[in-house]
Amino acid sequence: IHQKSEIMLTLAAPLLLAACTSAAPSTVGTRARLSKAITPQAVRPHLNSAMRKVMRDVSRKAGDETLGAGTAPMGKFWDPAGFAKGLAPTELKKYREAELTHGRVAMLGALGFLTQEAFHPLFGGDIDGPAVKQFDAITSMAPTFWYPVLLAIAVAELGRARIGWQDPTSGGSMFSLRDEYEPGNLGFDPLNLKPSNPTDLANIKNKELNNGRLAMLALAGFMAQELVNGKPIVENLQG
Repeated sequence: IHQKSEIMLTLAAPLLLAACTSAAPSTVGTRARLSKAITPQAVRPHLNSAMRKVMRDVSRKAGDETLGAGTAPMGKFWDPAGFAKGLAPTELKKYREAELTHGRVAMLGALGFLTQEAFHPLFGGDIDGPAVKQFDAITSMAPTFWYPVLLAIAVAELGRARIGWQDPTSGGSMFSLRDEYEPGNLGFDPLNLKPSNPTDLANIKNKELNNGRLAMLALAGFMAQELVNGKPIVENLQG
């Protein structure tokens, strides 16, 4: 970008000088003063400011086109940390894919926390207490329990990757989504809940996204709270 700026400045200064002198009185003194005033150093701050504005607008437009419009109360494009600044649409798609995936896992995790602490018939009902401690309890009681669980997770993740991600063994790029893939759209809708109306579809997508974001915060809060006082979440909620 710096080299491009220098080239643009070099080209812009003579053009600005020519434009100004053609409109001003054609005198040697005027041209001399303008030639000293209009230099790459003088033009650089204004050109850099314009280039930054263009880059912000391009990033925002790419975000809107790739990720869709935002929802209240955060506005159309909310990115205070600048994670999306200057990113190509392909990179933004990967961000959205990661956000949707983690949001879905967090929604299941938050529900699992509350369910497991209230209803736990496995292992004879002996594993009780805060859910954040139950992983260690299961490991000590049945060390091989997690092997089939991890295998199931691996199979599910492999299936998800084959749908949305390019296959590097077949000429695809490493860690790149397929061009035609829509983030989060795995074609999994056993209850046929996906609306056919575009407006309703956009609304349900926003609901999933917002609830996933809330669940990520909630799950982090669940774990932190239970680690602090050692009480199950329901007990914490009951005061």
